[in-house]
Amino acid sequence: MDLEFGKSLDTSKKDSWKTALLLAYQSLGVVYGDLSTSPLYVYKSTFAEDIQHSETNEEIYGVLSFVFWTLTLVPLFKYVFVVLRADDNGEGGTFALYSLICRHAKVSLLPNRQVADEALSTYKLEHHPEKKSSSGVKLYLEEHKVLHTALLILVLLGTCMVIGDGVLTPAISVFSAVSGLELSMSKEHHQWRSTCHSLVVSKEKASWPAGTIQELLWSAITISCCFFWSYLFLFHHVSENDAVIPITCLILVCLFALQHYGTHRVGFFFAPIVLTWLLCISALGLYNIIHWNPHVYQALSPYYMFKFLKKTRKGGWMSLGGILLCITGSEAMFADLGHFSYSAIQTAFTFLVYPALILAYMGQAAYLSQHHHTSYQISFYVSVPESVRWPVLIIAILASVVGSQAIISGTFSIINQSQSLSCFPRVKVIHTSDKIHGQIYIPEINWVLMILCIAVTIGFRDTKHMGNASGLAVMTVMLVTTCLTSLVIILCWHKPPVVALLFLLFFGSIELLYFSASLTKFTEGAWLPILLALFLMTVMFVWHYATIKRYEFDLHNKVSLEWLLALGPSLGIARVPGIGLVFTDLTSGIPANFSRFVTNLPAFHRVLVFVCVKSVTVPFVPPAERYLVGRVGPAAHRSYRCIVRYGYRDVHQDVDSFESELVSKLADFIHYDSHRSQYSPCAEDDVMSHSNESTSECRLSVIGMVAFSGAPAYEIEESVQPASVSVGFSTVESVTDVIEMEPVHAVERRVRFESEDDSESDVQTDMELQLREELQDLLAAQEAGTAFILGHSHVEAKQGSSVLKRVAIDFGYNFLRRNCRGPDVALKVPPVSLLEVGMVYVV
Repeated sequence: MDLEFGKSLDTSKKDSWKTALLLAYQSLGVVYGDLSTSPLYVYKSTFAEDIQHSETNEEIYGVLSFVFWTLTLVPLFKYVFVVLRADDNGEGGTFALYSLICRHAKVSLLPNRQVADEALSTYKLEHHPEKKSSSGVKLYLEEHKVLHTALLILVLLGTCMVIGDGVLTPAISVFSAVSGLELSMSKEHHQWRSTCHSLVVSKEKASWPAGTIQELLWSAITISCCFFWSYLFLFHHVSENDAVIPITCLILVCLFALQHYGTHRVGFFFAPIVLTWLLCISALGLYNIIHWNPHVYQALSPYYMFKFLKKTRKGGWMSLGGILLCITGSEAMFADLGHFSYSAIQTAFTFLVYPALILAYMGQAAYLSQHHHTSYQISFYVSVPESVRWPVLIIAILASVVGSQAIISGTFSIINQSQSLSCFPRVKVIHTSDKIHGQIYIPEINWVLMILCIAVTIGFRDTKHMGNASGLAVMTVMLVTTCLTSLVIILCWHKPPVVALLFLLFFGSIELLYFSASLTKFTEGAWLPILLALFLMTVMFVWHYATIKRYEFDLHNKVSLEWLLALGPSLGIARVPGIGLVFTDLTSGIPANFSRFVTNLPAFHRVLVFVCVKSVTVPFVPPAERYLVGRVGPAAHRSYRCIVRYGYRDVHQDVDSFESELVSKLADFIHYDSHRSQYSPCAEDDVMSHSNESTSECRLSVIGMVAFSGAPAYEIEESVQPASVSVGFSTVESVTDVIEMEPVHAVERRVRFESEDDSESDVQTDMELQLREELQDLLAAQEAGTAFILGHSHVEAKQGSSVLKRVAIDFGYNFLRRNCRGPDVALKVPPVSLLEVGMVYVV
């Protein structure tokens, strides 16, 4: 028995290692496409203008030393060993860090939060709170509301820079790969220059008679050559890139045009391409090291960094803006963590990507140490032997396309997350794969990115300016990640603040050094990500600010439950057949748009459901815990409240499945509530004796994946599984109540129902008759049809508001609302079933 047990352990270990290796292989095409193509442009960007490669090789050795230690400290030590551990239920990225911080400290600005959200299985805390180590920082953050806004702005800054990187990375990657064509074109170009020069010289040496036809001909040739030489002198980079730029633009157009098919259709090609590319640059690096300079490994010593800075001084410091490009794409290791695992990404980078990149940079340095050309001729393809240059060019173009695809998909993902957290205007999100989670396509963003990428390629035309812009965006994202990770270390991991401070100072100082070098290139391309970030941050902050103000307006203008219950035939109000779904952001009370609807159209549906679709600061909500259902008023009124909770990475359902599933959840709730009322009924005092809406509704219940039919019998068990849990929580009226209330520690129970044929039931109680009647009303209402009641809002700033607020609300927000998708399109509401209610919000 012991031997068999040992064999089973060995088998499980082998299976886990096989799974990790398979995921590590698959991660190559998704995570490391951008990082692996950085050798194409690092040296060329570094030696663009600030420093020159000399005979002493001190510059190239210093750059190699910087590249080696930057790759070692930032991607390897910071990300692989520290940041990757700060995952949110296996998810990574800027919003994952923000979500962790918001769950451990009350700093979130999201509206309509509830205590019930804290009972989600994914709302887990990594460690039990330790007040001694984190109370000071935590209390300071929670007490100062300005810090909540500052934290959100920091997150938005990182998000905007990721979007900016989505514009710059495809342009610089594809342009650098295609620039291998410059070598052959440059030779023809220089041959043409020599021919023109010889023609001019031969004319000077010839002695033609004045006024002859030959003299006129040679004069025309001389003038043409002078104009041509002037054109080459002023616009020589345009001439040499005449083929590179159109080919780059063509590849970019094709890349963005294929996005709507989804990466899962061609994803199986990605990993082999990147693996081939990594093996290719490793082989080229080994060849150049052995063939040109076997002692180049000595340049890995930190001594060469100080020697480099001592010799180059300001020029060397400014050239760091090119060196930092060696770590572009490192953030993808953390952002794409949810698609793979920590061990897979760690294995792939440590044992394959990192050694391949080091060999590639060492090989280029070994070649350049024996070939002292001008800075213009320093590029990746110079060190590639002519016999394999074309195959390497093709592989490089394919690898750059893969790297571009990864950052484009990441841009779609982070915009979808921003939209889920009310930080981005509504856009159409298409899920391109039913099997692969997170594969999305956003048409509007796709075409905007394509136009910007082509504009960057045509406008900058060289690697230097693109590198300056990309470097600033990359370092900004890394600085944001460092700051947020420092807070995670204190608030979530409950480490002493000294540990977080050391982490912040060590990695922050490195990144600030590179950031300052990039900032000096403001006029040479670095202005672009700053401009994009300012524009996007303005849009996102205005949208988020107006969304919060709209929620506060709804909260203060909601209608009492007594008003709803008083509506009846005596007031001329009719109940028409069908289901009315009233969409609102409120989690309690009657929204003002419904009162406006009833005032103008004195009728509402037989079954009324107040639906709140909200986001929670978790990456995903299990389907069994998604629906919170409760009654609004007594059972005879046939009014319900349904809160549908989504995480920031969840896939929203289409309207057909949502409508049918919602009715199914209502039926499940009616069954459950009928039997719950026998043991813990909603007391009459709780329903009618208070005028406050938070106490005039029965508690909400989590309705999971449980099927009901007939007259159910039930069995209560103390053990609980998330798939069938049904727990009651107190409803919360406002954000203030959420902050002040402590989590409700309710007893969780499993409720299991067994079907029983109606014909076999001999005696039916009054409660069973009421249950059957309510279910029949629900079924009849579903057959009569469903109407979706949404608010059509117009937001205005209050009188006396500041000019900045008036501009932001009256012009900025309303312009975005008119030109972006409405809630009916975002919720995929059929136009024939849509009822819009006009509302004016004065905020």
